[in-house]
Amino acid sequence: MLTTKQKVYLRSLAQGIKPVVQIGKEGLSDNLMETVLNYLKKHELIKISILQNSYVTKEEAIEFFNQEEIEFVQSIGRQIILYKQSDDAIDPIKFPKK
Repeated sequence: MLTTKQKVYLRSLAQGIKPVVQIGKEGLSDNLMETVLNYLKKHELIKISILQNSYVTKEEAIEFFNQEEIEFVQSIGRQIILYKQSDDAIDPIKFPKK
């Protein structure tokens, strides 16, 4: 579980990234989960965009990804930011000390 300070830090990091994955009319699928998990394994932080033609709500998407212990960081409009710690990350996120 992320602390409030950790979420604030992750939000600041996420400002500079663009959505990598889009959820469209196909909705939530195993293929989508696999794509997100593979990306998080290398980068730890991802921004996902939910398209207008998708029937998926932000809440449904957050619940779907939470099944794999992916942490919800923030939602902005139709975008969600997710985090999952990884030992295989290219550039692991180091949280600032208290």
